[in-house]
Amino acid sequence: MSLLPNDPFKHLANVKKDFDRMFSAFPFDMSFFDNMIGNFGDMKVDVHETTTEVIVTCDIPGLEKKEDIQINVTHNMLSISGFMNKATEVNGENMFRQERYAGSFHRAISLPSPVSQNGVKATYRNGVLEVRMPKARQVIEHKIDVEFD
Repeated sequence: MSLLPNDPFKHLANVKKDFDRMFSAFPFDMSFFDNMIGNFGDMKVDVHETTTEVIVTCDIPGLEKKEDIQINVTHNMLSISGFMNKATEVNGENMFRQERYAGSFHRAISLPSPVSQNGVKATYRNGVLEVRMPKARQVIEHKIDVEFD
């Protein structure tokens, strides 16, 4: 009998290492793909609670308008999803490299406590989304509006 904890994502880390090793033989720059995976597949999230509220903070750089993000709470799960279309236009003939990305993102976060629909506030500033939710005694479903500065 093994006393080591089971890590269900260990296999995925090994697959990533295999792909990195396989693509390292190619003579072109793979940093574009690393940036794509980093921007969409690995949204950094902090969740903490006080005596009166649950606070979720996450990094989502590059959003330009509030219609690009949707936030919902369903059964003690906070769902953050949206779409990003980022392109930098360079005028001139001497462009060396141009990187663009477009795609959707989604993250579901388990909340430590039930939250109330009243008084929920979501703000997006400088690429950081903060969602502040007052605690409640019962589980409630609702959509949250984001304030853009």
